[in-house]
Amino acid sequence: MHNDAPAADVAAADAPLADDAAGQPRPPARRTLSRETLAGLASAVLIVAAAGGMVAAGSIVPEPAGNRSIPAALATVPAGASLGVCPGPARLLEGTEAGTDPQFSPESATANSAVTGAVISAPGGVMPGSRLSALDGSTAVEIAKGGGQPGESTGPQDLIAGVLAGRQVEGPTVLGADALGGLKPSAAGVLKFSATDGDLQGSAAANCQAPANDLWLAGASTTVGRTSVLVLSNASSTPATVSLELFGGQGQIQAPGSRGLLVAPGTTRSIVLAGLAPGEEQLSVHVRSAGGPVAAAIQQSVLRGLTPGGVDFIAPGAAPASRQVMTGVDIQDAAGIAAVTGTGGFDDAGPTLSLTVPGSADAVVEVKLFGRDGQKALPNGGVVTAKAGSVTEVSLAGVPAGHYTVSTSSDVSFVAAARVTRGLASEKALDVAWAASGVRLGSQHVVPVPQGGERILVFGVLENRATISYAPITADGKIRAAATADVAGGTTTSIKVPEKVDEADVVGYIVSASGDAAYGALLLQQDGREDVSTLAFMPAASGQEKVPVTLGY
Repeated sequence: MHNDAPAADVAAADAPLADDAAGQPRPPARRTLSRETLAGLASAVLIVAAAGGMVAAGSIVPEPAGNRSIPAALATVPAGASLGVCPGPARLLEGTEAGTDPQFSPESATANSAVTGAVISAPGGVMPGSRLSALDGSTAVEIAKGGGQPGESTGPQDLIAGVLAGRQVEGPTVLGADALGGLKPSAAGVLKFSATDGDLQGSAAANCQAPANDLWLAGASTTVGRTSVLVLSNASSTPATVSLELFGGQGQIQAPGSRGLLVAPGTTRSIVLAGLAPGEEQLSVHVRSAGGPVAAAIQQSVLRGLTPGGVDFIAPGAAPASRQVMTGVDIQDAAGIAAVTGTGGFDDAGPTLSLTVPGSADAVVEVKLFGRDGQKALPNGGVVTAKAGSVTEVSLAGVPAGHYTVSTSSDVSFVAAARVTRGLASEKALDVAWAASGVRLGSQHVVPVPQGGERILVFGVLENRATISYAPITADGKIRAAATADVAGGTTTSIKVPEKVDEADVVGYIVSASGDAAYGALLLQQDGREDVSTLAFMPAASGQEKVPVTLGY
């Protein structure tokens, strides 16, 4: 565009006419113009003429291309590899917790840590290159070589899986799968830790998570007997500079040493949270990374006197939002919970909801608890005010025993997680787990299922109805026929995972959902023990993405 100045109208100023003696008007007196005046008038005429020519030319010459309005084109983004960072085994702290960088002692004699994973083929049964590696990139196990090209698919029977069944590990690992045919591969992994002796008795499980630059973790505790260690892993080739925001029960915590934490490529860094925020019953951590993306998990363990109180990996949940949903929440008998939590030092041995409001306005949160046969009543109608900039704890005890989905909503963004506990005898070892807020189910979620113990798929539907299909993945790489569940809104459905299908071990599922919003989790327990872990389903692999690109200069 160009702005044309409005043409100026120039009026000649004539001298007033004078009357002669007879009363008739006389013509104006003749004026003599100098040579300089004539030259100035000629120059003015030339300038006006030139200006008119420029206006005329501007009306026929096209505008510069940079000033045109060009519709934004959609450019295809190249598909990236699938990358999931699995935390290392749980370990005991050695020495004092006064500092933030810990030293670890060897784990118990019965400790076992294993990664289970699955990589799904492209249509036509072509496997992407995939592997389990150390953080520095060195391959530990090759799952599939890859190198083929996907073909036409005629149905689910064309899909196969590359399987990693209970691979023993001694440190953090990375489950990676290459892009194939312009699409991001479907892959997922789970680390499971278990021990039957020592201070870390119990089980802990964590999804192998995609690295990110912004993560939220809720449910840590730094009171006496509670140990929370934040483990940051950098699987990229770029250094990561991490800053932590800490939120406690009395507000945000300004902790020296929480900024500018360097995590070198291919390494992990562990931070004892009690060195930054001691004495916090509920602590939420916001991890922000500049440079390389990181994976984060909080290794948390409880020791009540000499009695082990459980071990868990606290995983990142959904970012602050106006709705958070957690499923796979196992609640025990109400009378038993009341008895154990009434014992000194056991007040955190019951089910609890943790709400963190990072903003400056309080959040009025509506909490709904959905069980097998519908919604269960909570005190005060399930409405609670969560204070701005702090963590608010809400008890979930008092409902019948069972598996639940917790739905929370507000007009202010917040973060949420739910605590799951097992064990009703204060003199025996208990276990604890935190259910992170999950994502709405879509198409083809890969759900690895660790070996051993009782394994339960838990699905929650908030409103109306949803149809959920789940196809077993067996250790021989086959994807078996899918079963379906029609789940009513406002309920939670639990499906026990069989040990075998057609004589082959079940190591995972492919889960898809249609209809109204549905959420899923894997609940892990152990026969004859109080072990418990709960894992929200990981997001499904995204399809090929397009982004608008504006052209211009």
